[in-house]
Amino acid sequence: MVIIKLFSNNKTINTILRGAAFPFLIIVLWEIAFRLGMLNALIVPSPMAIGHTFMKMLFNGLLGKHLLASTIRLTYGFFISVLSAVPLGLLVGKAKGFRHWVNPTLSFLQQIPPIAWIPIFILWLGIDEASKVAVIIYAAFFPIFLNTVQGVTSVDPKLVEVGRAYMLSPIQMIRKVYVPSAGMSIFVGIRLGLSNCWRALVMAEMIAASTGIGSLITEGRQLSQPDKIFVSILTIGMAGLIIDTLLKKMENRLMPWKKMYRSGERG
Repeated sequence: MVIIKLFSNNKTINTILRGAAFPFLIIVLWEIAFRLGMLNALIVPSPMAIGHTFMKMLFNGLLGKHLLASTIRLTYGFFISVLSAVPLGLLVGKAKGFRHWVNPTLSFLQQIPPIAWIPIFILWLGIDEASKVAVIIYAAFFPIFLNTVQGVTSVDPKLVEVGRAYMLSPIQMIRKVYVPSAGMSIFVGIRLGLSNCWRALVMAEMIAASTGIGSLITEGRQLSQPDKIFVSILTIGMAGLIIDTLLKKMENRLMPWKKMYRSGERG
């Protein structure tokens, strides 16, 4: 229902058409180069071959099966990341003393890429779903956490003073002052975290999984099927783009003052 409303808007359709112009040009030039014999089909298949493979995998259910497996893992890991990173970010951003204790450790962990933890997570949690979800949680946690902290520390002190003047409790201060004021920063972190989730998930599936888009890429490499690899890559990009667009719509719905804020900045 949300997707139908999204594409029923003329402005959205125009934006999509403008954004699709450059990729369409690349596809046309790619196909021409292939037909002129400038590309090796064993390494770089034609867009027509990739499209044929995409439709075949879509209708025989293979693509849907792997996409569903990845989406379930992504959903688990992403929501756990949000539910842990946002409250901790609010706490660290609000409590300066606590921030000094945890910042060095978190800054150290932030420098370690998720792929470095995959062997350890497999050793600790096994090769099943838990290790992949752990990688996703780790990848998404820091963008969400750091943007939440940034949002909280950037709250206008005058708003905090007004909240105290009304004798709001700490919970009410968080709910009525800090969260609304830091909302845009939190959503930026959520969107960055989701992007990191996709990348980490594909890496984990390529290393240790029998289902998922990442495993489909590995299968295409092992069987020398570049068309399958390209289909998997395009699926990751399209799925991520749709989810990010839905997050933007959710952000606009939950924070209607965002447009006024941006128009004020332009003015």
